[in-house]
Amino acid sequence: MLYDDAFLARLEDGLRSALPTWNIDETAKLSLLTISENATFMVDEAKGARRLILRVHRPAYHSDEEIVSELEWIEALRAAGVIATPAPLHARDGRLLSTFFDGQTHRNAVAFEFMSGRAPDEAGDLTRWYGHLGEISARLHAHSRAWSPPRSFVRKTWTFDTIIGPNAYWGDWRAALGLDASGRAVLEKVAARLERETAAFGTSPDRFGLIHADMRAANLLVDGDRLGVIDFDDCGFSWFAYDFAASISFMETEPYIPDLMAAWLEGYARLAPLDGEQAAALPMLVMLRRMQLTAWIASHSETPTAQSMGPAYTAGTVDLADRYLAADFLKGVA
Repeated sequence: MLYDDAFLARLEDGLRSALPTWNIDETAKLSLLTISENATFMVDEAKGARRLILRVHRPAYHSDEEIVSELEWIEALRAAGVIATPAPLHARDGRLLSTFFDGQTHRNAVAFEFMSGRAPDEAGDLTRWYGHLGEISARLHAHSRAWSPPRSFVRKTWTFDTIIGPNAYWGDWRAALGLDASGRAVLEKVAARLERETAAFGTSPDRFGLIHADMRAANLLVDGDRLGVIDFDDCGFSWFAYDFAASISFMETEPYIPDLMAAWLEGYARLAPLDGEQAAALPMLVMLRRMQLTAWIASHSETPTAQSMGPAYTAGTVDLADRYLAADFLKGVA
């Protein structure tokens, strides 16, 4: 239980002591926004002077170099006008990454401008926003192909091996909550098939590069006609089409997913259509992502997201795996 109440209180105390790092008064209001891989806080200075977002990193996940590399890519994307996303803030010493002591260990923290907006309403016209998201993804991928990162740039690589294979960053899917022997047998078949299919799909530069890797609805901010994208914490090197798979995280069984996929592909095509092989790979990558999230829920069971999903998410994964093996996945989800 990494993020129990006592820990969060200690974390907030440590973070408050670090506020002057960003020239923020220690009396500013701190509000916990989300707990997932990291803990994210909103900071409101007195009399409405500023509103900022502070992200405190989970220990032993990203190295210092990986965190700074994420922020350097964000700055490059903003400078090129590729995407609407909050600017990382430099501390008063000029650094992007700061550290504070939480009472037991040193923690990494970064700061961002506040961005207005709300997540797209799942009860509203999601297809409209996923059309925008497809276009945004195409622009981001075009930038990724053309950009020359700093020599010190390092981010994780997301392949079968690190997504659900022997070296999976988010744990073993076999530890999934509520997974029984019959369900495990189904997922073993799907995992073996995905390993073969991703190997055949390959990692040529036209289909594999630096991506956001987590453009799900919770990381999108709608304000008027603007669609902002936040949280590049999982950005890394993977299949460009994996950005769609990640975009429907935790809602893969909804009947409107084929419509979102069609809208995303249509939006992407406004800049440059995905070739036929990449478009055809979307169901494969969605299944791969679903199994990755099933493992994440098991290995992050203390988080509110994992607790809200529970064993029911595992059961849904097995059902989707059956459909995938029957070759009707994303052809008729309804």
